[in-house]
Amino acid sequence: MFMGEYRHNVDEKGRMIIPAKFREELGETFVVTRGLDRCLFVYPQVEWKKLEESLKNLPFTKKDARAFTRFFFSGATECELDKQGRVNIASPLREFAQLKKECVVIGVSNRVEIWSKELWEEYFAESEESFSEIAENIVDFDL
Repeated sequence: MFMGEYRHNVDEKGRMIIPAKFREELGETFVVTRGLDRCLFVYPQVEWKKLEESLKNLPFTKKDARAFTRFFFSGATECELDKQGRVNIASPLREFAQLKKECVVIGVSNRVEIWSKELWEEYFAESEESFSEIAENIVDFDL
């Protein structure tokens, strides 16, 4: 399971260190794709296969299903870490997530998310204020 928040930089070649705690679980190859809220989603192959199966079962006759699967799969790239534990993030993905230099890498259960520092801080500040309300609306168990 992925959890925690880490700060790293993207270098001029688009490479970023993946936190050591995430590397083993990500495996030799993993998938980086556009995520929601202008971040990138990073999936180990096992989780990517599960997601792929779920998305394949969406009805292609539905406009929203086609749009979502196009968005999600067209941005997907299979990646691997170099010897220094860095991933090379493709330019279109960096542009989508507005990754310039400072990034935040967070663990979110079955995936990793990569955020620009600015977008993460903005998102977190907005979400922090409504966390109790969000929890009340979606969580059906005691924390």
